[in-house]
Amino acid sequence: MMVSKRPSWDEYFMQMAQVIASRSTCMRRQVGAVIVKDQQILSTGYNGSPTGLSHCAETGCLREKLGIPSGERTEICRAVHAEQNALVQAAKHGVSIKGADIYTTVQPCVLCTKLLINAGIKKVFYLIPYQDKLALEMAEEAELELIKLDLNNPEHEQS
Repeated sequence: MMVSKRPSWDEYFMQMAQVIASRSTCMRRQVGAVIVKDQQILSTGYNGSPTGLSHCAETGCLREKLGIPSGERTEICRAVHAEQNALVQAAKHGVSIKGADIYTTVQPCVLCTKLLINAGIKKVFYLIPYQDKLALEMAEEAELELIKLDLNNPEHEQS
């Protein structure tokens, strides 16, 4: 009998973030996030329309219709970001996330970075880089550690 390789904690939580991303209702990008402390999941989130509102698949994507590039004019997007939803779920259920880490499939934008800093998140693990210079500058100033994971290579990079 062959035993499969047991995933590291980083692999385990990032794989969970990928599964959570599959619930996304965004037409452009599916993102999942998992907030973890002491190897325990505290909260999860994926990007999509606010609770009870029509999904983008039903209403269409305004940013797509207007030809707005990724990372620009996010305020006119119907979706709440995965990181934001994970933070909201923790607050909604009274779960303290101070000192926790977050695993997210895409590196956080500046708005999510600001929220993560204020929520007391210490490390952000991500798979896909997101070019947002201000987010990187703010993370560095706040000593919010950004760690790029490569699930094909257990040795991950730190940025």
